[in-house]
Amino acid sequence: MIRVESLTKCYGDLVAIDNLNFTVGRGEIVGFLGPNAAGKTTTLRIVTGYMPPTKGKCFVNDMDVLEHPTEVKELIGYLPENNPLYGEMEVTEYLEFIGRIRKVNNLQKRLKDVIELCALDNVIGRNIGELSHGYRQRVGLAQAILHDPEILIADEPTSGLDPLQVVEIRNMIKEFGKKKTVILSTHVLPEVEATCNRVIIIHRGKIVADGSKDQIGKLSTGEEIITLHAKGDENTIK
Repeated sequence: MIRVESLTKCYGDLVAIDNLNFTVGRGEIVGFLGPNAAGKTTTLRIVTGYMPPTKGKCFVNDMDVLEHPTEVKELIGYLPENNPLYGEMEVTEYLEFIGRIRKVNNLQKRLKDVIELCALDNVIGRNIGELSHGYRQRVGLAQAILHDPEILIADEPTSGLDPLQVVEIRNMIKEFGKKKTVILSTHVLPEVEATCNRVIIIHRGKIVADGSKDQIGKLSTGEEIITLHAKGDENTIK
């Protein structure tokens, strides 16, 4: 469903991602795991068509992302790390606005479905700017799946949430992933363990491992060893 070939992105002399190659099949829930500044967000922005690569190609459903940007965006729901919401809009008003932009069929039914899936009933009637971070993430997830996309790409969706909110967001993503393809970007190992069935590890712009989550533990990258270190109650990749 997603195919990345020799993907490279440079910012001047800085190489953010370097010759990435991977595929994601239909129905997979893939964890894109790596430390901050590893190249995860850059890769996802290219896959979703929001940024061009310096070199290489990305295909979604066999369509080149650069040549078919509108068609690709129709297939993808995207929850970016910095969730861009309109704080002055009421929750349903915002989702209706997104639905009209997306030209969603049966919009009222889809609104009802995503409000139920994302557990937004308690905040209907409130402005987004008044909501907690956890509820804003739910609204962001709701807008990402409102058009019933084949693929969900979520970049650090549980960042800054409390433990209960983390579990709730994970469950929502897993529920969506029962029928769809999901890429979940994170630097937190339990995020992958709780949600994904496959892991791609990226470090300094290069893929250093790709396999089932049970295969990921300690990995050699030439001169360095990447290990999973404990930090508080979570394991993060360093």
